[in-house]
Amino acid sequence: MKPTITIEYCPKCHWLLRAAYMAQELLTTFQDELYAVTLQPSEIGGHYSIRVNETVIYDHKDWGRFPEIKEIKQMVRDIVSPEKSLGHSDKK
Repeated sequence: MKPTITIEYCPKCHWLLRAAYMAQELLTTFQDELYAVTLQPSEIGGHYSIRVNETVIYDHKDWGRFPEIKEIKQMVRDIVSPEKSLGHSDKK
């Protein structure tokens, strides 16, 4: 079964637009590899994380910053489709 990505965001911090942008980018890049990208409002203030199925690949608390979209794409690619080229967004 294809993986599901969940982006959990803090609505009080107004991070919905950031989460929606990331979801759009992931759905565009991995349209054949993903089952779904879901947006989940967090009940914890200041929380923002991204999971592939149940594996957390990004947590704002641990990173202390928001990643660039190319970083998220690389992390997702490494899990869902390691052979996929990301073109100009790929690691050097």
